[in-house]
Amino acid sequence: MSNPLLSMQGIPPFSQIQPEHIVPAIEQVLNENRTQIADLIDTATPYTWDNFIQPLNELNDRLNRIWSPIEHLHNVADSEELRTAHNTCLPILSDYRSEMGQNKGMSAGYQAIAVRPDYALLEIAQEQIIKNELRDFRLSGIALPKEQQARYKEIQKKLSQLSTQFHENVLDATHAWKKHITDETWLAGLPDSVRSLAKQNAEQEHLAGWIFTLDLPCYTPVLNYADKRELRYEMYQAYMTRASDQCPNAGQWDNRPIIEEILALRHELAILLGFANYAEYSLSTKMAETPQQVLDFLSDLTQRAKPVAEKEFEALQAFAKQHYGVDTLEMWDVPYYSEKLRQHDYELSEETLRPYFPLAKVLAGLFGVVQRLYGLSIQRHDGVDTWHEDVQFFDIYDESGTLRGQFYLDCYARRGKRGGAWMDECIIRHRTAHGLQIPVAYLACNFTPPVGKKPALLTHREVRTLFHEFGHGLHHILTQVDYAPVAGINGVAWDAVELPSQFLENWCWEKQALDLFAAHYETDEPLPDELFEKMISAKNFQAGLFMARQLEFALFDFRLHTEYSSDLNVQTLLDSVRQKVAVLFPPAFNRFQNSFLHIFSGGYAAGYYSYKWAEVLSADAFSQFEENGIFDKATGQAFLHTILEKGGSREAMALFRAFMGREPKIDALLKQSGIYLASS
Repeated sequence: MSNPLLSMQGIPPFSQIQPEHIVPAIEQVLNENRTQIADLIDTATPYTWDNFIQPLNELNDRLNRIWSPIEHLHNVADSEELRTAHNTCLPILSDYRSEMGQNKGMSAGYQAIAVRPDYALLEIAQEQIIKNELRDFRLSGIALPKEQQARYKEIQKKLSQLSTQFHENVLDATHAWKKHITDETWLAGLPDSVRSLAKQNAEQEHLAGWIFTLDLPCYTPVLNYADKRELRYEMYQAYMTRASDQCPNAGQWDNRPIIEEILALRHELAILLGFANYAEYSLSTKMAETPQQVLDFLSDLTQRAKPVAEKEFEALQAFAKQHYGVDTLEMWDVPYYSEKLRQHDYELSEETLRPYFPLAKVLAGLFGVVQRLYGLSIQRHDGVDTWHEDVQFFDIYDESGTLRGQFYLDCYARRGKRGGAWMDECIIRHRTAHGLQIPVAYLACNFTPPVGKKPALLTHREVRTLFHEFGHGLHHILTQVDYAPVAGINGVAWDAVELPSQFLENWCWEKQALDLFAAHYETDEPLPDELFEKMISAKNFQAGLFMARQLEFALFDFRLHTEYSSDLNVQTLLDSVRQKVAVLFPPAFNRFQNSFLHIFSGGYAAGYYSYKWAEVLSADAFSQFEENGIFDKATGQAFLHTILEKGGSREAMALFRAFMGREPKIDALLKQSGIYLASS
């Protein structure tokens, strides 16, 4: 019986992929790659793009296409058997990548092409690939003595395993906790949507009452709306102690020793490669040039945002005391009374808006927005093999009727699926002698599923999340670069990769865009002007507190990787960051760092600041649409051609300058967030 991972053509046959297929497929493709790469090194002389780099790209692409559905299933349909097979492959893949990164024959081939007289005849994208590869050989330790190369391989292998273990610990700790309630008085204040979801959770376990979990569709509404303070406290404590010594399953999934080992290994890796710390190493592939640049950027934002955040918190405290007699606000009180304050000041809550955002209409509106901006047509494609019955599949066509790409959409939270929202690559655009391989993306969210006869209804925050991930998806799908290493998001500096995603969120605040999809799920009544005006008025509600929180995460991450030493106490450093940045101070049991997936298993190590930097880029870029019209076709086409289609084929700053005609300015972000006016 053939292995579906090895025989697949095009998109993955998910229903056929079994855990027992995974390890043999990876072992076989790696062995085949090793043999073919050795042959290329021996026979492809003189080295050229066509006889050396193009075949290497095709080998790498095949490996990526085989590994992609395995990694994706691990994220969306976790099981013990799948996890075992996936994790067995991690050290094998790590060894292979280190081996290739230290392959002197491959490096010599790229160097030979870089000095050929006809190098100048290559396309800009080809030149960028060669530049990136030569950089990556250096970052893989190719110049190190053999003993240090061996140590490099050991470190990378261990880091791969530890980051996966970190992620799995958070997933297991999240799903291990639940709160079964049979006393309806505990539900006071909760919206019908979350009550219905909790009742459905209980019914699925054949229990009476309601079951609350730590999945965000349950957790967030409880913190925002539950009158029962004890319930808010229990869920906050459980959520903020996941995978730690403080959680209900203390010690079972404790990520503290994993964090310490990850940080030590990252630092050792950086020193091995000649960097002062891991932050320096991380920035070698980003827009920022030095750690001090990043720290100065974050410090500047902190000085602007913290005074605003302090005023916002003072207002919240005064409101809670005056209207509810609360003298001290704990962390599990802040979201609750913030919602009360929002409703008091603006007569608006996320739940007020939810009926106007049924998922099907939001999707249609999202597709309408990108049609107006970029001339795209998006059509559902039925009959595609997926990993779950709720998953949808779509085709994207341009104005000429050309199929530009496809994507899977997996919207709902469920057991075995990691939290949050993300876009990942299924297939990367790549042109070979056999034709063009069109790109395919995975888009995943964790929204509340339909409950009873009600359709899936989104909060406005969730609408923005969907637009955000779709922005990533467009960056991947709309690329016109024919070389996988710099097509789509590949080769894009990590601190620029959030630009297209945060950029698309802006249309969630525009009446012209909302008119395409914001309509009541029962009456089809469009979002009333009165509600829209309240929404806009409340847009920057507690913007200072939100920015201070993001800056806390970014500074914590960056200082962890610049100030690391063997006696570093992670909790002490986090407390130190909070003293400088934070306005809200969590209780001693809080172990936020133990579930900080972005930096310990998500690729954002010494890079979480990217979110704030990308906000600068996206706000600045959107100012062009504010000036010319939010659906101005010429501006949309300019963004399409200078940013989305170029992928990583040119440096991110060069692409931004091509669109804006200048380098980015911080003013648009400050104005957009209300910080500028408040702090000026």
